[in-house]
Amino acid sequence: QVQLVESGGGLVQAGGSLRLSCEGSGRTANRYAMGWFRQAPGKERDFVAAISWTGGSTYYADSVKGRFTISRDNAKNTVYLQMNSLKPEDTAVYYCAAGPYLDPTRNKYDYWGQGTQVTVSS
Repeated sequence: QVQLVESGGGLVQAGGSLRLSCEGSGRTANRYAMGWFRQAPGKERDFVAAISWTGGSTYYADSVKGRFTISRDNAKNTVYLQMNSLKPEDTAVYYCAAGPYLDPTRNKYDYWGQGTQVTVSS
């Protein structure tokens, strides 16, 4: 079993930055690929970014490419999402997830955190 806890969400003005963290616990937490997804009110939960368990490969949704950066520190069992140049359309609950391999598909992930709210004001 892997438990995931997100933190770092909040309210920020358009153009600002936030860094989300996702700390995993469990014996093999740092051996999973990790993904970030987001869900705005009334919408599907969409892929944002993913990283392989080594950190050597990353993948981004087109909507965040060049603005968001995913990284991980396996010694701390933590994955980060650095979000720059934020836009009002980035407003959503952000979830981290753990799965066997890097994939943008939601149902490929086995474990999910509880989510953290990100609100970007215009």
